[in-house]
Amino acid sequence: GPGSGEKITLRRTPPAAHLIGTALMEKIILIAFAGTLGTLARYGLASYVQRNVSTTFPWGVFTVNMIGAFAFGLVWAYSESHGWVSENMRAFMLAGFMGAFTTFSTFAFDNAEFARISHWQFFLTNVLLTNAAGITLALIGFRAGKAI
Repeated sequence: GPGSGEKITLRRTPPAAHLIGTALMEKIILIAFAGTLGTLARYGLASYVQRNVSTTFPWGVFTVNMIGAFAFGLVWAYSESHGWVSENMRAFMLAGFMGAFTTFSTFAFDNAEFARISHWQFFLTNVLLTNAAGITLALIGFRAGKAI
């Protein structure tokens, strides 16, 4: 017991890096940091574009989603073809930055709002244009990434 001169060892809980692994913790931190940057870039660019158009159509969200679709395809294909991007850097750029930069939730909300107020022209334009252009730009980015 404590009075007998025995050494008492207290167990301490290891830091999170020991629980989930240092490599995984580094990746999580990179993704979180990149997500912060992507969110700020999305907010800044979407706000800038929307302020400079004379319509309520969500051109700001459309712009960031189209840039994001192209850039995602470009980075993915280039890193696959040339192997210059480490797994952590790809997670930083694609899951972190691009995941936060593009925004499906805002796209869905805008369309739900257009449907709610029966603005069917904006609803159909946004759904069709975003999907068609987004997929096309992702493919163009993919081809560009393989070509360079």
